[in-house]
Amino acid sequence: MKTSDKTITKKIAVNCPLETVWWKWTTREGLLTFFGRDNKIELVEGGCFEIYFLTDNPAGLRGSEGCKILAFEPMSMISFTWNAPPEFKEVRESSYLTAVIVNFRVINNKQTEILLRHLGWPKDKRWDPVHTYFNDAWNTVLKRFEQSCIN
Repeated sequence: MKTSDKTITKKIAVNCPLETVWWKWTTREGLLTFFGRDNKIELVEGGCFEIYFLTDNPAGLRGSEGCKILAFEPMSMISFTWNAPPEFKEVRESSYLTAVIVNFRVINNKQTEILLRHLGWPKDKRWDPVHTYFNDAWNTVLKRFEQSCIN
């Protein structure tokens, strides 16, 4: 499938030291502080990066099942594949996965910048509503992340 040049880019500065930010994005316990109801993460290339939002749904329809870690650089970056939510049935069943890259940059010893880019969008009109969905959803995820740093 041919990809477009579409990219979702989000940036936020949080009141959290880099070590905490890294822990939150790369461990089961950390992800539970802001992202989904459950998860399975294996911090190795090719390891699982599955976030479950709809835990009462049947397997395969709970969230990002089948998504994998593409690469990571400790305390600096994690990238992973990402699928369409279950409500976008036709697109989700295409088995095509986009990619998310999350970069972390120290601002000072108490603040970290997070740059999230979601790319690899196919040139396929059926994906347009999914792009719109994630353009909003990543705002929510980052807002929850920011709130998790306060609590």
